Amino acid sequence: MEKVTEIFGSMVFDDLTMKANLSSDTYIKLKKTIDEGAPLDLSVANVVAEAMKDWAIEKGATHFTHWFQPLTGVTAEKHDSFISPSNDGRVVMEFSGKELIKGEPDASSFPSGGIRATFEARGYTAWDPTSYAFVKGKTLYIPTAFCSYSGEALDKKTPLLRSMEALNKQALRILRLFGNEDAKAVRTSVGAEQEYFLVDKDLYAARKDLVFTGRTLFGAMPPKGQEMDDHYFGAINSRVAAYMEDLDTELWKLGIFSKTKHNEVAPAQHELAPIYTSTNLATDQNQLTMDVMQKVAEKHDLVCLLHEKPYAGVNGSGKHNNWSISTDTGVNLLSPGDTPYENAQFLIFLCAVIKAVDDYQDLLRIAVATAGNDNRLGANEAPPAVVSMFLGDELTAIMDAIIEERPYSASEKQTMKLGVDVLPKFAKDNTDRNRTSPFAFTGNKFEFRMLGSANSIACTNIMLNSAVAESLRIYADRLEGAEDFEAALHDLIKKTFSEHRRIIFNGNGYDDEWIKEAESRGLLNYRTTPDALPHLLDEKNVTMLTNLGVYSEVELRSRCEILLENYYKTMLIEARTMTDMVDKQILPAVESYLGDLAATANAKRQFNPDLKLSHENRLITKLSECADMIDQRNLELQEVTKKAESIADAVEGSCYIRDNILDKMAALREVCDEAETMTAEEYWPIPNYGYLLFLV
Repeated sequence: MEKVTEIFGSMVFDDLTMKANLSSDTYIKLKKTIDEGAPLDLSVANVVAEAMKDWAIEKGATHFTHWFQPLTGVTAEKHDSFISPSNDGRVVMEFSGKELIKGEPDASSFPSGGIRATFEARGYTAWDPTSYAFVKGKTLYIPTAFCSYSGEALDKKTPLLRSMEALNKQALRILRLFGNEDAKAVRTSVGAEQEYFLVDKDLYAARKDLVFTGRTLFGAMPPKGQEMDDHYFGAINSRVAAYMEDLDTELWKLGIFSKTKHNEVAPAQHELAPIYTSTNLATDQNQLTMDVMQKVAEKHDLVCLLHEKPYAGVNGSGKHNNWSISTDTGVNLLSPGDTPYENAQFLIFLCAVIKAVDDYQDLLRIAVATAGNDNRLGANEAPPAVVSMFLGDELTAIMDAIIEERPYSASEKQTMKLGVDVLPKFAKDNTDRNRTSPFAFTGNKFEFRMLGSANSIACTNIMLNSAVAESLRIYADRLEGAEDFEAALHDLIKKTFSEHRRIIFNGNGYDDEWIKEAESRGLLNYRTTPDALPHLLDEKNVTMLTNLGVYSEVELRSRCEILLENYYKTMLIEARTMTDMVDKQILPAVESYLGDLAATANAKRQFNPDLKLSHENRLITKLSECADMIDQRNLELQEVTKKAESIADAVEGSCYIRDNILDKMAALREVCDEAETMTAEEYWPIPNYGYLLFLV
């Protein structure tokens, strides 16, 4: 068996590989581009392309692709071979700097939100040298940005890079005020914990709802769900363990720091967590991770479900975005140190995050707004749709002391006493972990827990980086002109804590009383995607994002249109799938069972003419009423679905679905699930929850 140290990064054109395959002069110039954003000369690109091609061919590659992240929510790729004709009628393997730097995929069929007309097909992909190329299968993958012929960003990478640069610029201004001249760059780092479900491939194929929508639209709960909490961190069964082992191997080859794996709360639910890396690279790697997870599952006759809520009644899957800020010299700016009360630099960056989350709570909610995540947010395994922050007891006490202008007396660091002498003693953290909080401080980073498992982490980090950059910009403008820096800094910290105290909540985010309290505090509660998305175009949001250069107003309007259209189309597919399954599977199955029940009841009466009431007759009565109700509710859903299909405007269509279709889908599911509980298992046409959850 190959050693992990030997296979890790073996399929990545990373820093070590570049050093080994490039001249020192070319390597230095390329690193200057990667680290400092210096322009890349075409002659350097030609040398890099030749070395990259030779390395990839050694790894078995025959093709290359510009790998990008359009606004579909998934990645895209067009493969070209390295072959070129030679004079003797054969071929040579070639790859130029021009091909490395720029590609021209057809942009007409990717979502543009009106930026491009269908007949305007040209688009460009541009190499992102800050994210390493890699070989997967027989193809060299080159991470790229994607833009239109007229220059607008049609992807998620470009605005992410812009947001990182905006935060870098403003954070450096703050560091210079503290006398830090050493740091040349400030970067955000992310570790994206990825939750997922596994299901048997044959069972998946027998469920139209899973195939077409990624989630079950019907399904009664089995006798056992997650009530016993026995799956969480439980022993991993052999089939899943084999899958996880192969998954780790494939991810390690691609340089992805897959670190932690375990069973999650729901049956058949699991989690993978990587080590932190720069936000841009973490975003690319998370997209790649989701792709590899699904590919590896196929080899084990499994399907990896990334939908946020594939099964009703058990936990859904999230993606926890662990986010921090560090300098290029290795200083974590969100690390409080031993005496956070005296750490003014930490406090100003903490204030910047608090202000950002409060001022732009709508943007953080918008960043996770999808049809799938609407099914998860607010359920008992996920934060509510209300954005709040958890700081923990110590930081909250520090904040209150600063607001009240009184000394803060830090108690001696507590040691955990476990009551058994042989067990080691260790220091107690200065914060607990609050798994009910959407945005929790966890020692030296913030964990944003509202993302759905299928989401790209790009959108969240774009908004988070931008909002914090705006806070830092405001602070720098005030502090750079201050006559007394220390006094101005104290006033600024106190002012921020006082004005944004409402966003801090350390209690149980699952409690209904918190939602009422949040409303009294003036916090936003956008329960559905159509409620949230139009606020992307609120004046304050457009002004902030355009002033920082993260988006143009045209790009923002296009994204609002695309996201609402995605919601609209997703929900129409779900509604049509429901009615199709009812018409072709569920109602025929119920009618078939009713027919056999009636035959059995008639046979009983043949033997006992005086029989007044039988088990079959009682069940026939109840199930017949249920079948009639299914038919009625199915017709009602079909009617409103047809009306929704005729709506051309994305905002109007998404609102119509919210107001007219969601309730009818829920009502149809309710009666179908009731019918499942009364229908003999051999008649029910689709695999039930018991098989889906427990036969992995």
